[in-house]
Amino acid sequence: MTPTIRKATYDDLKMLQEFKMGLIAAELPMDPTIRPDTTSYYTFKPLIDGPNSTLLVATIDEEIVASGYAKILEDRKYLKHTHYGYLGFMFVPEKHRGNGYNGLVTEALIDWCKQQGITEIRLDVYDVNEAAIKAYKKSGFKAHLINMRYDP
Repeated sequence: MTPTIRKATYDDLKMLQEFKMGLIAAELPMDPTIRPDTTSYYTFKPLIDGPNSTLLVATIDEEIVASGYAKILEDRKYLKHTHYGYLGFMFVPEKHRGNGYNGLVTEALIDWCKQQGITEIRLDVYDVNEAAIKAYKKSGFKAHLINMRYDP
């Protein structure tokens, strides 16, 4: 069944909180810099209401099966573009993975960015998250800059 993609609402906050905790749990093993007691990455209300952001969900029969946001951010002065779209909170619960829901949300977020006049669109993904990298490449993303850290 193809999900419906729609803007998130305040009525979705409880489920979005569950998604946030699922995302943190998934990312903790991939990132040794995250404190194990972390309970928050995002504040949802500004993403829902903000003039330069959108928070989308994919639903099937009222159940949220995927999420993601886009924010328009000012970029560095020396680049060809002045602003870019940043995608985040891309999450699909384990029982719904492998159905292309993340791709549908990603496509809708890219479309939203383009409607705002934004063509430079970026996201971050952990280098060990091969499934996510494959999905983002399928959506047209390519590696651009590798962020490295020193780990003594």
